[in-house]
Amino acid sequence: MVALQRGPAAGRRLMQDAELGEVIIELVRNGTYVKCSAIHTATGVEVSAMGPALEPRAVERVAIAKLKRALSQR
Repeated sequence: MVALQRGPAAGRRLMQDAELGEVIIELVRNGTYVKCSAIHTATGVEVSAMGPALEPRAVERVAIAKLKRALSQR
């Protein structure tokens, strides 16, 4: 399980995706919800997804899928 913090402090990490390259992932918990932002480092395109705080990896997968779609539409 991912350790999340409340409020403005966030969990950030840099990940490598086979299709996208480097992506910054940021998870911020707000009560029972978590917001995941995914930023493509090469282009600066940012997307976010929200979902239940008990499923941060699922919310992260949604954010990555949204980022792939956003980049494909450019």
